[in-house]
Amino acid sequence: MTTRHFVFIVLFALQYTGLNAQTDLQTPLRNEINSKLINNEQYTMDWYTMREDKKIMIAKIFTEIKKSKSEVLITTKVKMVNSTSDWIDSTRAKLPNLLPIAHSSFNGQRDMVLQFGKTITGYYLRKPTNEKTEINEIAEGSYFDSNIYPQLIRWLPLKENYKTSISIFDYNPQAGKGIMKAHIKNTRKDIYKDKDVWAVEVTDDITDNQSTVIFYIDSKTRKLLGQEINMGARKMFMELSAD
Repeated sequence: MTTRHFVFIVLFALQYTGLNAQTDLQTPLRNEINSKLINNEQYTMDWYTMREDKKIMIAKIFTEIKKSKSEVLITTKVKMVNSTSDWIDSTRAKLPNLLPIAHSSFNGQRDMVLQFGKTITGYYLRKPTNEKTEINEIAEGSYFDSNIYPQLIRWLPLKENYKTSISIFDYNPQAGKGIMKAHIKNTRKDIYKDKDVWAVEVTDDITDNQSTVIFYIDSKTRKLLGQEINMGARKMFMELSAD
């Protein structure tokens, strides 16, 4: 075998065994997450909708990330304009692979608590009817909590034309869905409010890929600077609050 033939065989193997390729599906068992990018953090975003070419604020979103040696806790509080009921979500995951531990979600319409393990347990409470559903499900495969994936995107090896999918679990008693995927459709360099960013275009199976979100992520700090949400003819924005 000549040196030239040997080099060709090695290159062929690299190409088709994926040794030099990005991961096609991110899971806790196999992923490209850089846990060093996860830091303690607090920030507030203003959430707007568009109405007759005017931005109308609909909510403020408060996010806190707490990192310990073995876990990360992410809490979000959504304060809707003209509403006395806040929407509070939290998710806990193991480090460094973000294996889900627990997820809770409370708002004026329903409460939900999930504990992850070999079996997913918890409850779903519909407040208007006080109907409580006990949750006890076996979800085969490796997955992240659906509540964490918008943050997880920031901690991937973003680059021009980066694409991948993310395995997530989302509990919805009406839709009957469990394990599904979020999809990074494209990544490109951009400028957002005078900062160099990665513009990351994402869809997910939760919305049947009918909604597209563009995350604007600071290319140096990996902080989330804004989001653009497109739902057919409806468009919404989230921007870092100046308050």
